[in-house]
Amino acid sequence: MKQSSDEALKTVKSEDKIFIHSVVAAPQELIRALVKRADELKNVQIFHMHTEGKAEYAKSEYAKSFTPNVFFVGQNLREAVQSGRANYIPIFVSEIPALFRKKTIQLDVALLSVSPPDKHGYCSLGTSVDISLAALETAKTVIAQVNKFMPRTLGDGLIHISKIHHVVEFDEPIPETADHINTPEEKEIGRFIAELIEDGSTLQLGIGAIPNAVLTLLNNHKDLGIHTEMFSDGLIPLVEKGVITGKFKNHFAGEIVSSFVMGSRKLYDFIDDNPLVVMMDSSFVNDTHIIKKNPKVVAINSAIEIDLTGQVCADSIGSNLYSGVGGQMDFIRGASLSEGGKPIIALPSITKKGVSKIVPFLKQGAGVVTTRSHVHYIVTEYGVANLYGQNLKKRAKELIKIAHPSHRETLEKSAFELFKGNY
Repeated sequence: MKQSSDEALKTVKSEDKIFIHSVVAAPQELIRALVKRADELKNVQIFHMHTEGKAEYAKSEYAKSFTPNVFFVGQNLREAVQSGRANYIPIFVSEIPALFRKKTIQLDVALLSVSPPDKHGYCSLGTSVDISLAALETAKTVIAQVNKFMPRTLGDGLIHISKIHHVVEFDEPIPETADHINTPEEKEIGRFIAELIEDGSTLQLGIGAIPNAVLTLLNNHKDLGIHTEMFSDGLIPLVEKGVITGKFKNHFAGEIVSSFVMGSRKLYDFIDDNPLVVMMDSSFVNDTHIIKKNPKVVAINSAIEIDLTGQVCADSIGSNLYSGVGGQMDFIRGASLSEGGKPIIALPSITKKGVSKIVPFLKQGAGVVTTRSHVHYIVTEYGVANLYGQNLKKRAKELIKIAHPSHRETLEKSAFELFKGNY
């Protein structure tokens, strides 16, 4: 049933559990209409991953009306989470769809953004299938913003318009991410990682500057495949040059498999109605058993800090929550089990303020996302440390080698104390 956004959002009641479509697919017009009803609503629980755009419902003046619960802390929710108005749910992305399907979280309403229906009546979840498909399948009421700017993608995200209870036709450009100019340090990290990637590898690319820096250095590689939680613009030139062929993949050979994208309008046009790109449910894309069946999986992920034993903190700065678990462990483990796979954690050696990211101990309250028993390759602009199968003393030595030179002496002293002089 076609309605205005204000009419459609009258469906929402106090105490409801609402899902908001992920990343750049967050339906901005529906969110605005929801916030308009703040004075009428109490204790509405909102669930989502990272979203782009405004998140007005997280403002302090709406705290009695809306409580956000996020599986990944994006920039627009960071202050609300850190101040306690919003909640963070730590969970692997591969397992979030099951929260909805098993009714651990029973959704009342799903707010989605979809492409216009084709001649057969099928819309697409577009840029984000991820956990959003499970929300669509299980929510009691589905409200969708039909937006001509949303690309029509193929794979799991095609839904018939009859499955949508309230249709709101409202066109507006979806958020784009700004171009990032890589720093010399990011370029050097990218170079080290590119050297680890063999022809015929299957790549997973995390969010951030470093994965894109890697992609710019793969022009001479051959027959790379993509099975990744997300990707951005950096992939397009490699497809156009024939570097990415997916020839050796064992699942969806020849195709790019992902669960969401974020980037520029060029990226959204690239995925629009493109049979090369298959957008899938996160429970499939991030399934370790699926990932490991592809050859030479190279998983590239980032971290906030790493201690001298190899524990990786990637979701918080001490006790201040900053991002989330995401799909890091799904792909670290999948790459580890893949024949010839290489799980990689990449990060600059220091922060912008000159603080070492390789530390004797993680900060109090820091979350361990990748454990020291799962970690393999650590890469900074100073080189590569392979910790796999190494004892704690050897790990410390390898990590200190790739730490920033100004911090190595301090780290050496800490290692000496940590191992009681037997270092």
